Amino acid sequence: MTATIHQLIGKINPKLYADNGDALLKKYGSSDKIPAEEVEAKPLKEHHLVYDSSSETLEPIYFFILDLMNDFGLTTEKYSDTFVSSPGSGHFSELGQKATAMQQQGTKILADINTVLRSILNIIYDLREFKIRLQSYEDMKSKDKNKSQAAMLSLKQIWMDKVDINKGNSSIKAMALGQAGFQTLIDAFLFIKDVDDADKLDLNERIKRIAKARILEFHDWLENSGRELHKRYEIEKTYLKSQVNSLKLYARWAKPYLRAAMKLEMKESGREPALVKVFNTLLLELTLLGKSELKIKELALEGKLPSEFRSLKLKKDYFSCVLVDFKFRGIPQKAGQHYVFGGRAEISFSAYALTSEEIDKLNEEADKEDIGDVFNLVEGITTESLGQLKEDIDYFLEEEKESEEEKIKDFSNPFVALIGGYDKKSEKPKEKKESDEKKAAMVTSDNWIEKTHLRPLASQAAEDVTFRLFDVYKKTHGMPSYT
Repeated sequence: MTATIHQLIGKINPKLYADNGDALLKKYGSSDKIPAEEVEAKPLKEHHLVYDSSSETLEPIYFFILDLMNDFGLTTEKYSDTFVSSPGSGHFSELGQKATAMQQQGTKILADINTVLRSILNIIYDLREFKIRLQSYEDMKSKDKNKSQAAMLSLKQIWMDKVDINKGNSSIKAMALGQAGFQTLIDAFLFIKDVDDADKLDLNERIKRIAKARILEFHDWLENSGRELHKRYEIEKTYLKSQVNSLKLYARWAKPYLRAAMKLEMKESGREPALVKVFNTLLLELTLLGKSELKIKELALEGKLPSEFRSLKLKKDYFSCVLVDFKFRGIPQKAGQHYVFGGRAEISFSAYALTSEEIDKLNEEADKEDIGDVFNLVEGITTESLGQLKEDIDYFLEEEKESEEEKIKDFSNPFVALIGGYDKKSEKPKEKKESDEKKAAMVTSDNWIEKTHLRPLASQAAEDVTFRLFDVYKKTHGMPSYT
C-alpha cells in the first residue's frame, strides 16, 4: 500500500500531524524510522466537498480550484496523479495500446544504447592498450639511461613476438631455439643499438650478418609503428567522444518514451467495489499542495508579530499550506480524439503549517515512492553506466583538451570572424564536487520563538486560506455557505 501525502506529512512531524504520533515515536524511536503507512494523519483543519454530476465533466472542477489557489497567492504543485480503469472499458484498451507503443519504442532505443555502451567499453580497453604501448615509445626518449634502455628492450621484444615471428623458421626466436649455432642470436639482437654495434660483437660472422639485417628492419618498424600507433590512438579518442555523445543522445530520446509509459501505468485497484470489470468506469486520484511563505518583516510591521522580528534572522522559513485531494469516479466518454469524464468528485481541503525543512523532507519522501523509483531507473539507464566509466572517459577526453590548449592557435583567417570564431572561449567542464550531491533533508525541532509565534501564525493563516478556498468554491457554484 502506497502512503498518502497526509501520511508522509504525519511521518515528518508526528507530534503535530499524526493522531498516533506519540505511540509511533515510542515504538520506532525517531520519525525517520516510522513507516508512513502506519500514520493516522491529523491535519489542522479539514473540509470535505462532494459534487456528483454525470452530465458535467470533471476537468472544470479541477481547473477552477487550481486557478483559485493561484489567485489566492499560493504556489501550487501536483504531488500525486494516479488512475485505474475497469478492464472492460474502451478507455482501458486505448490507454493500454498507447502504453504498449511507448514501451516498444523505448525498448528499441534501449537496445541501441546497449550496443553503443558495449562499443564504448571496447574502445576504452583498446585505448588502454595503446597507452601502454605508447608509453614505451615515450620512455625510449627519456634522459634516464636505464629507463630508455628498458623501453628499447621492451619494444625489441614486441617486435620479435609480433613482427619477426611471422618469418617462420627464419625468425630470430626460431633460429635461436631450434637451430644449432644461433643460440646467441637473441642476446646479440637485444644488445646492439644500430648496425655499427653489430660489427663490435665478439661473435661469428653469421650472427653479425643476421643481427645487422634484423636491427635495420627493427628501426624501420620502430619509426613507422610509433607514428601509426599514435595516429590510431588519436582516432580512437575521437571515436570515443563520438560514441559518448551518441549514448547521451539515445538516452535523451529514450527517456520521454519511458516516462510516458510509466505515466500511463494504472495503479492496483485491489478490492475497490466501484471498479466492476465490465462497467465503463474510471477512478482518478489527484493531490495538489499550495503553499504561501510567511512574510515575517511584513507581519511585524502590521503588528501581528513583535517589532523585534523585523530584524530577526531565521534559520528556516514557515509556510501556510493547503493540501487539496481529488477523488474522481467518472464515466469515460469518447469526444473526438480524447475522453471526457463526468461523474462524482470528492474534494477535501486540508490545512498544514510546514517549514522549509519539512517541505524538503516531504519532497524527498515523495520521491521514494513508486513514481520516484521509476524515474530513478530511467535516469540510471545511462547516468550510472557512464558514472562507472567516468574516470576512464574523462582521462582520455581531458587528455585531448589539454593537448589542444597547449597549441598556439592562429586566427589570422578572415573567415573566422564571420562565424564568430574570435568570440569563442575555451571552457573547462565544471567538476562536480561531492559536496554538491544531494544530501538527505534534515528536519530540526522548533525553538521557543518558532513554537510560540511563527508556527501558530502559519497555522492560523493555513486554516483561514483553506476555509476560504472551500467557501468560495461553494458560493461560486450556488451551494449553501457558512458565510
